[in-house]
Amino acid sequence: MQINHSLKFLKRKLGLSLLLVSWLSACGGGDTAVVQNPAPPPVDTSPITYSGPVAATADVQQFKLALWDNISSKERCGACHVQDQQSPFFARNDDINQAYSVANVLVNLMSVQDSTLVTKVASGHNCWLTSHSACADIMTTWISNWANVENNANEIILEAPLAKEPGANKNFPASNELFSTTVYPLLETYCANCHTNSATIPISPYFASSDISEAFDAAKARIELDNPANSRFVGRLRDEFHNCWSDCANNANDLIIAIQQMADAIELTQLDEKLVNSKALTLFAGTLATGGGRFEKDVIAKWEFKAGSGSTAFDTSGVEPAMNLNLNGQYSWINGWGIQLVKGKAQSSTASSKKLYDLITATGEFALEAWVVPANVTQEGPARIISYSGGAESRNFTLGQTLYNYDAQLRNSNTDNNGQPALSTADADEDLQASLQHVVLNYDPINGRQIFVNGVFTEDFDNTAAGDLNNWNSTYAFVLGSEVSGEFPWAGSIRMVAIHNRVLSTEQISQNFAVGIGQKFFLLFDVSDITQIKQSYVVLKASLYDSYSYLFSEPFFISLDENATIDPVQLKSMRIGINGREAAVGQVFVNLDTSINQADYLAGQGQSLSRLGTIIPLEKGAEWDEFFLTFEQLGNQTNVVIEANPPVPAAAIDLAPQADIGLRNFAEINASMAALTGVSQNNSAVKSTFEQLKQQLPAVTNMSSFLASNQMAVTQLAIKYCDQLVESSALRTAFFSGFDFSQAASTAFINQDKNLIFNPLNNRILGQNLNVQPEPTAVETELDALLERLTDCPQGKVCDANYTKTVVKALCAATLGSAAVTLQ
Repeated sequence: MQINHSLKFLKRKLGLSLLLVSWLSACGGGDTAVVQNPAPPPVDTSPITYSGPVAATADVQQFKLALWDNISSKERCGACHVQDQQSPFFARNDDINQAYSVANVLVNLMSVQDSTLVTKVASGHNCWLTSHSACADIMTTWISNWANVENNANEIILEAPLAKEPGANKNFPASNELFSTTVYPLLETYCANCHTNSATIPISPYFASSDISEAFDAAKARIELDNPANSRFVGRLRDEFHNCWSDCANNANDLIIAIQQMADAIELTQLDEKLVNSKALTLFAGTLATGGGRFEKDVIAKWEFKAGSGSTAFDTSGVEPAMNLNLNGQYSWINGWGIQLVKGKAQSSTASSKKLYDLITATGEFALEAWVVPANVTQEGPARIISYSGGAESRNFTLGQTLYNYDAQLRNSNTDNNGQPALSTADADEDLQASLQHVVLNYDPINGRQIFVNGVFTEDFDNTAAGDLNNWNSTYAFVLGSEVSGEFPWAGSIRMVAIHNRVLSTEQISQNFAVGIGQKFFLLFDVSDITQIKQSYVVLKASLYDSYSYLFSEPFFISLDENATIDPVQLKSMRIGINGREAAVGQVFVNLDTSINQADYLAGQGQSLSRLGTIIPLEKGAEWDEFFLTFEQLGNQTNVVIEANPPVPAAAIDLAPQADIGLRNFAEINASMAALTGVSQNNSAVKSTFEQLKQQLPAVTNMSSFLASNQMAVTQLAIKYCDQLVESSALRTAFFSGFDFSQAASTAFINQDKNLIFNPLNNRILGQNLNVQPEPTAVETELDALLERLTDCPQGKVCDANYTKTVVKALCAATLGSAAVTLQ
């Protein structure tokens, strides 16, 4: 990385405009009449048919295809910016060459996000969606497609923030009592018809919830204690006229008074004078660092969930028709881009979803890419994460979850209409975790289905032959979450989804994983006055981790003055402060003890201080939380911090004696039976039985938890493995070598040596020369007794060759389902 008067970091050429998250606020509720916002007038969405002169150059034609075709309709720029109407005439429909000449002045092909066309719609000028940021993202994509801008890495230039001393702040109290007597009564009275989880159509956030704690947590980010008139609650009524209950100005003033009453009862938090502290700044005062370098050449649909409020997630791929998703059920928006589903879903219309059918069947391949956070590892069904589906039993594709596994169901010429058999990640690998993960499902007619987690192929190979997609159904709908209410719901967070109509290569997947997700900033904490080095900063990468916390990581020291001399500066025990006090948790940098010096300082890059990261709780909200750094030593200034004595550890308690042996859990039992019999875990009959019995099999290894129902499940699984072993001629011959299965059961075990059955069961399932396994002779005695009972063939009982197989299956299952296999 190089610098021109300041540090430059990697960034995509097309970039993203700095878009503040809109916080959803007051909504009408209670029994009081609510004045609804008037609906916008209808717009003419009919496409423009161009019949003017042909494009003079290839670039003019590229302009037409990438930009003009998308903006020239009357619902967009074609309503005004055409010939004989409003200048500039960049959407004129009489001469594409003249439109091209005008448009060139309004775009910046070297920095697309700075184009006038982008900044105008970002500010709300004739945005055709309810989200200005979505319009800006889509316009950026169209202009980038005209410029043929690839999503390569570019530079981020660190910009010095306005120097500001950490100020005295008012912070929310731990108790919700004050909130309940000031602001909450207004919210409960006028907003409960929408902003509660029990509303007919619940709209997140639930700041009018009957649960005061839930309402208080949701309201904090919308209340500005230091300046009540700037509160988001107030702005929604005063400036946006959002569901006022009478007069919007008066209603906004009522909220200002209530918030002021709450603020007046809270004491200021003064900064401790002994602290050695940096200057302060808020998250959005930092330099936008949201990554570039994503590979998106073949993206046909994309959702980044930047709106932050409302009931629509916008498709910002720029590929028409836009597959905007309607959110309903239990959902909420995540600060820093994303949605959280509990029993909710986000679904596109069948008409717009047909885009997937048209563009994917045309290539016969695709990649489904997502950043997800499963809420837990106990969901199954599989629980539906992302689907293109017609219902609970029919789909074109689904990415789902079963416990620790990702499941990929895909309809093609070699699978059924439900995409079965599915491809699942291996139980033993536990690829799915309840944490932020980048997941890619690739499909092409050569390699079939492939799953990648966090940039790495899971090495689960598709045993179903790849086929064509000619049997896809064009009437299905794309959905995040369960396609049918109440059936196989998925709980978790989705931060981004993209669909490509080509597979992603391993390198492209790694590239997109490395870029990361969400809105990130470089926060430059000014320490120039302390270090005596011009324009010197300690910089941390910061982002909203979720709706409740911030992520700070990878601090480094930098001077934005390229001529600065880096004299040695000792830095020790750095802490993060928020709203006038050091954060009570997350102080991972407290162990820093390093020297900033010329030898370790790299021009244009600075000096790395740590590769660690930490989570700091969100307090007032991303717009208002003020951060600063403190040090026990920085240069010549010190503040000795004496840590409190740790609490005396509790006296150790002797636990009840634990067994020396334990049980294999469900995954281990399944893997063991497959290894012992030679029958694959992916055998369709075995896999189906295992899925049915999984919950009944042992989940933990503690002996005291073993129940009779567990043993029944073990027995049934053993029977299925032995059934598949004996029914396979190849496996049967290899396992029971020399035994003739064509003889009737009445004579097969008399005319032949029974040890041809007993010995393989003993040697392969119980093992040899093991001190902890049953005595082979004792096992043979038990098996022989079982054999005698099974081959007692009185008149009328059919003891033919088929029954010979049944007897061997029973002997096998008795051995395979015994404690010799389940214990460990």
